[in-house]
Amino acid sequence: MTTYRGSVQRVLRWPVKSLRGEEVGQARFDARGMAGDRAYALVDGREHHVGRLLTVRQRAEMLHWRSGYPGDDGAADGVPTLTAPDGSEWKWDDPGLAGALAESLGTPLRLRAADGQQDRGPTVLVTTEASRAALEEELGAPVDLRRFRPNLHLALDAPAFAEEGWTAGTVVTVGDVELAVEGPEAGPCIRCAVPSWDPDGRERWPGLQKRLIERHANAFGVIMRVSRPGTVRRGDPAAAVPVTGA
Repeated sequence: MTTYRGSVQRVLRWPVKSLRGEEVGQARFDARGMAGDRAYALVDGREHHVGRLLTVRQRAEMLHWRSGYPGDDGAADGVPTLTAPDGSEWKWDDPGLAGALAESLGTPLRLRAADGQQDRGPTVLVTTEASRAALEEELGAPVDLRRFRPNLHLALDAPAFAEEGWTAGTVVTVGDVELAVEGPEAGPCIRCAVPSWDPDGRERWPGLQKRLIERHANAFGVIMRVSRPGTVRRGDPAAAVPVTGA
């Protein structure tokens, strides 16, 4: 059975859905997925949209805001701090935050905390450097990893885009943590239009998603679940034992 080996290159967390996130040295992974990842969201308050989550697809200006937790121990304890486009900082529980966000984004909204459970279920998004570099070569322009909002970015000796074929039973070990392709939401990650926006929300690159659709079935990265919990650190050894549909 083939085993691809390498290391954890980057660990990224996105505390508030559709806002910019943070790169960390380590993070806890358990039944929730990545601790603190996408655990908070903005809820649309506009007529005919009430109750729907706000995302970059409705307000690209959300990418002008950044979110992160205090410390770098991976626990994601406490509430995140949001940094506004002007550099001012707001704690999630600051009573003025909703108003500041509404004014900045030009839409009424309210805040929602998902009691530590990320909005897209207990999953982890894994990407590989070989695929990012290959996509960059295909497009002939730099491709910022943050467009894809992964949790773990691995440098493996696997061929570029190998993960497009990883199916149920695939296992990835990162440090002491084990991830598996299991459950209905797991497998290659089908992308929405969000990666076409640059990570700071300045301009859109439609050609990126067009390329993914034409050459990669609109997939980039693989969605996995935690089968053995623990803490993952940047630089930890990584190994992937894929099961493919071939």
